[in-house]
Amino acid sequence: MTKESNAKKKPSVAVIGAGRLGQALAIALKSCDYPVVALVAQHRRKAEEAAAVVGKSGSRPRALAASQLAELPASDLILIATPDDAIEQAAERLSKLFGSENRATALHTSGALSSEVLNSLRAGGFETGSIHPLVSISEPAAGAEALRGAFYCLEGTRKAKTMAASLVRDLGGSSFTIKPENKALYHAAAVMASPHLVSLFDLATELLAACGLSRRQSQQVLAPLLESTVNNLKTSNPQRALTGTFARGDVATVRRHLEALSGKELAEALEVYKLLGLHSLKLAEKNNLDPQLSYQIRKLLK
Repeated sequence: MTKESNAKKKPSVAVIGAGRLGQALAIALKSCDYPVVALVAQHRRKAEEAAAVVGKSGSRPRALAASQLAELPASDLILIATPDDAIEQAAERLSKLFGSENRATALHTSGALSSEVLNSLRAGGFETGSIHPLVSISEPAAGAEALRGAFYCLEGTRKAKTMAASLVRDLGGSSFTIKPENKALYHAAAVMASPHLVSLFDLATELLAACGLSRRQSQQVLAPLLESTVNNLKTSNPQRALTGTFARGDVATVRRHLEALSGKELAEALEVYKLLGLHSLKLAEKNNLDPQLSYQIRKLLK
């Protein structure tokens, strides 16, 4: 069977939202022989730029502005990759354009919202669900590679989840499902593990910069430490991966840290240090940290 005939068996896809994630998904799916028939952005110029990126390795998807949704080509799957606040509005507009005879599937990519935000489409005959990749995407081409082998959170109607799971398999990824009411909690966990980690890293570079290093130097110095920590977490649970001051129960060192962070210009870092320190102490206690040392450190942090 030729590649071309095999591609025709894959569902056709229209992507609403041509940001980093929308483009990355379009590139990744296109590389797996999914026909990407259209890319929609708020403005036509943005859609054309995104279509040019996605179309580098073959056929170019049709570029449409949000105001041109009525011209959206027929497709088996509509992926809504807009910001969260725009998903419901996009679904309502699409539901008014397609009659109740439609039997397509619509998936949105929000981590925090359930498929209930697509109820207007479901009432119009769509199978609806959500597919959220647990990866950090800062650029479309690299993001498309990151989507391969990633974990995806799926939720929605049975048929929608079946199609979403098929996409994940073709991308070489793994999927899991959660209840709709748990989407916000699930997404909070993802934010803690990724965007908040970036913020924490930024705070750490500020502290090194206060020691006299440049921000660029600080980032270069701390990046290998972060990488080694992530590698530890890949093979151990958090309590075993915890190293350093709190794992050892170094009371005097914690006292020195708090003194060093006591300046007014470091007030934010001090509060973050205390909060995370208390959680690190819980992990250390699971590793049988001396109760007396734990008590002394907790007293300092509070």
